[in-house]
Amino acid sequence: MNRFLPHLALILTPFVLSAQDEPEPQPDTVTIGAYTISIHDIDFHNKEYTTRFWLWVLYDNNAKFDFPNQLDIPNAKDIVKPEVISDTIDNRIWQLMKMKCVMKQNWKVKDFPFDQQRLVLHVENSIYDRNTLVFVPDELGSTYDRELTLDGWKITDFKVTTSNSEYTTVFGDPSSDMLHSEYASFNIEIDIERNAWGLFMKIFIGMYIAFMISVLSFTTQPTELEPRFGLPVGGLFAAVGNKYIIDSLLPESSAFTLVDSLHAATFLAIFSTLLVSAISLRFHYKGKVNTCQKINYWGSRIVITIYVVINAILILVAI
Repeated sequence: MNRFLPHLALILTPFVLSAQDEPEPQPDTVTIGAYTISIHDIDFHNKEYTTRFWLWVLYDNNAKFDFPNQLDIPNAKDIVKPEVISDTIDNRIWQLMKMKCVMKQNWKVKDFPFDQQRLVLHVENSIYDRNTLVFVPDELGSTYDRELTLDGWKITDFKVTTSNSEYTTVFGDPSSDMLHSEYASFNIEIDIERNAWGLFMKIFIGMYIAFMISVLSFTTQPTELEPRFGLPVGGLFAAVGNKYIIDSLLPESSAFTLVDSLHAATFLAIFSTLLVSAISLRFHYKGKVNTCQKINYWGSRIVITIYVVINAILILVAI
């Protein structure tokens, strides 16, 4: 019996090698592109915005895809069921979908209102992973409507890219023993920059008027207690109210933003006017009138100069 084993091995070897050399199945390639129609309802407080765009896919007729029903946008809050146009061209399926989505957005408010934002929208097929489907971006055909206008913003860049989205689960797939899965992702990236100066004056004019009201106290005599202390306190309340109004427009953030820095500088400046008035008054009561006048004179100029310089530095850094 043993003498037949070498001959049997020779007979089976080609079949074994053939099975080992059999290539792994290649994923289907899907050409995908997008045309952004509008971006509106930008809401910083609720961390969202709404976008409308055309999305198209082109793939071989033998691929078993159904993008209108398999489409997923992971970073969307809400997706309206798309309007679909479908056709077969040169034995390839072309599908065009008109999309409307409410998108989640983690706004960067550190330099608000001199902020720049990147809006990213991820498109995936919720059924087939990257072993079955890969995206090829239609970079030439993908763009945005040149008449698209964003109130208070300008578009600085637009591009489409592809990547792989990794998930630390196989979503209960019993045929897989992996601890993660990957899906092809088509990404629409739009960079926008705020036209800031008009908004800056609108939201901070109350704060600057509050500061100017407080420094008006320097024009009175140190012994005139009501204007010397009443004006800065009134200005302080006005600045605090202005801060609450601006904070209501922005999402909650643990970072110290430009808005926080400018208001903190204003609060400290108003407190400094009160401090100068208190010191001047103390020297006046001690009979040192000349010292009192000097403290009032130089104190007022130091407070105003430092406040202006700090504001200029903070704004220039943000820009």
